[in-house]
Parts: sequence; C-alpha cells; structure tokens
Amino acid sequence: MTEAYIYDALRTPRGKGRKDGSLHEVTALRLSAQTLNAVKERNNLEGHAVEDVIWGNVTQVMEQGGCLARSAVLASDLDERIPGLAINRFCASGMEAVNLAANQVKGGAGDAYIAGGVEMMGRVAMGSDGAAIAVDPSIAMEQYFVPQGISADIIATEYGFSRDEADRLAMQSQQRAAKAWEEGRFNGSIITVRDQNGLEILSHDEYMRPQTDMQSLGSLNPAFQAMGEVMPGFDKVALMKYPHLEKINHIHHAGNSSGIVDGAAAVLIGNKEFGEKHGLKPRARIRATAKIGTDPTIMLTGPVPVTEKILKDNGMDIKDIDLFEVNEAFASVVMRFMQAFEVDEAKVNVNGGSIAMGHPLGATGAIIIGTLLDELERADKEVGLATLCIASGMGAATIIERV
Repeated sequence: MTEAYIYDALRTPRGKGRKDGSLHEVTALRLSAQTLNAVKERNNLEGHAVEDVIWGNVTQVMEQGGCLARSAVLASDLDERIPGLAINRFCASGMEAVNLAANQVKGGAGDAYIAGGVEMMGRVAMGSDGAAIAVDPSIAMEQYFVPQGISADIIATEYGFSRDEADRLAMQSQQRAAKAWEEGRFNGSIITVRDQNGLEILSHDEYMRPQTDMQSLGSLNPAFQAMGEVMPGFDKVALMKYPHLEKINHIHHAGNSSGIVDGAAAVLIGNKEFGEKHGLKPRARIRATAKIGTDPTIMLTGPVPVTEKILKDNGMDIKDIDLFEVNEAFASVVMRFMQAFEVDEAKVNVNGGSIAMGHPLGATGAIIIGTLLDELERADKEVGLATLCIASGMGAATIIERV
C-alpha cells in the first residue's frame, strides 16, 4: 500500500470566540481561504496540485453551510479545478479530514490532499444547527441524552476525579501553553491572520490566561450543576442510566473546560511521488488511523477505546508511543486517558491544550496533529498519537511517525 506523508501542518492563532475577539469580523470563509493560501504559498503549489480539499466543520449552517470546503477553494488562490468536501464528525472533524485524506492517498485515490477544518464559534453559535439526538424525544430519551458538560462530570464521578485534580490539570495546561509561546514552539506553524488590506489582525492565541492559579480556578462556580440538579434536571437522566452513582459530582467550570474560540488549521498530505514532483521533504508518515463508537450518554470516553483499537489493529503497545495529544475538551477526559493507560503526564499535551488555548471544533483535530508533529521534531522523538473525544459517543485517533 502507498504511504501517506505529512508535508506541512499549519494553523491560525485561536481568537477568543466572542464579539470582542480579534477574529470576530472574519468569516469562516475568509479564515479558511487564508489558511489554504498559506499552504499553497509555503509549498509552491501551482495548478491542480492536490486531488481535493477535505474540510471539517461542525456547525454547518448560515455562513458555515453550503459545502464551505468548495467555497473556501474558490475564495482562495487555489486552482478552481480542485474540488472541496465538507465533513462533520463533531469535535474530530479536522482529524477525520486528515485521516480520510491519508487513507485516500494510501488507497491510490489521488497523490495529495489538503485536509483540516475551521470553526468560527464567535459568529456561528455552537448548537445552532440543531441535533436530533438533543431535540428529538424519540432518540434523546431512548439514548439518555445529556449535554457534554454533564457527561464530563459523569466521567469525574465514575472514575473518582476531584475538583482539585481537574484544576491542577487546567493550571498545568495554561503554564505549558505560555511556555510554548514564550519559547517559540509554535512559530513554524502559525499563520498571521490579516484583513483585506493586509494588516495584521492576530498572530498569537488570545484566549490564554497564563496567570491562572489554583486560587483563581477555585473561585469559579461549577458550570453544569444548575442544569444537572435544577432545570432541566439532567442529573436524573444520568442516574437513570447509571444507578450505581448516587450523585453526580460537578467539578467542571469555565477554567477547566475547553475554551470557545475561532480558528482554522490545515495539513498537506501526499504520497512520495507528490513530494518528489514538488520538491518537498516529508516530515512524517501517517502510520494508522481509527474511529469508534462509544456510550452516547457518558459520551466523552472515546479516546480510551479508540486508542486500544488503533494499537491492537496495528500490533502496537502504548509503550510504543513517545508523545500524546489528547484533546482537552474537559479536564476529566484527559485524566481518564492517563488513568486508563498509566501514561506519564510529562508525555501528554506538553505544550498545553484546549483548556488554555481553546477548541475551535472543526479545526482542533488538525491542530493537535500539527502540534504533535512539531513537538516530535523539537524533542527528537519518533512516534506520536493524537486523539479526541466526540459528541454523541465516539472517538478518533491518528498515529504519526517521523521520517
């Protein structure tokens, strides 16, 4: 089978995802087009250089609807003969775009792809597209639907994670992200976002709070306690499914959950012939990909079974992995991963994660693959695994290996 290589990985800075955020006036189309242009320019891609653009995007309505991937190609400097495919696997959309592109290359369906994603959460509100599992009683009641924040608190309750443990992980994420920026670890991957006149809008992740400490985190009220205990009373739904839990322990809040932000990311994937044709040197090969379905109520445990699956399917062991990127959707997600595999925290999210820098839903999967690649190179390590939990109970993973 043909090998699929990563030739480039880049991303925009993550804006605050609010009306006062730097990227608020930038549409998903413009941000996507700037990201695609950066891939084209950095790699001297001319003509019909790639087979397709596969673009992840979760809330596919309004300005993010209508096959945003194709619109982004047309709004960019890419050749109009390059088509576009918009995909949605919730929080793993950007990763699924990369995985799909890699497997297309491996199967011989084209020499190269640009894959990644975008989410402008400050402009198109999360959940504004509706979701049958949340709003249709015929499935919501049958599947014991609860919001993701409740699911994160169920994980904490089920696996015994305390508020202090979650806050410590959040503080560490902020400290690691600040250090990574101070040391320029993201410099080779960040695209400066500019306005139509070429003036700089944003060149730095603006959601971070490097001054965060345990005291400031301790002052925050649990974000999901009211919806769990009062109205609409999702704790009762959870306890119907998990009667062995006497009470849901609400430990998550804005400081130890992922931030609502705007952002985009792209990965250039191709076979050996593509690199030779364009004079590009591969940075890593995509060794394996996987996805899996999980319990839709607790929902966010997917990184554990999908990691078990990808390792088993490829004859590997957790000890074969040098570095991990586990999306920090909520603190309990990462803590459960480290608990399940007894992984040293020094190998997980070493440059911080979504708690510190934010989680632009459709882009994050591609972001963490790029971050993982950069860190493998910086630390002179060989093999890395990136994984995300996914809404409604799924997990996705990618293993990359430097070449």
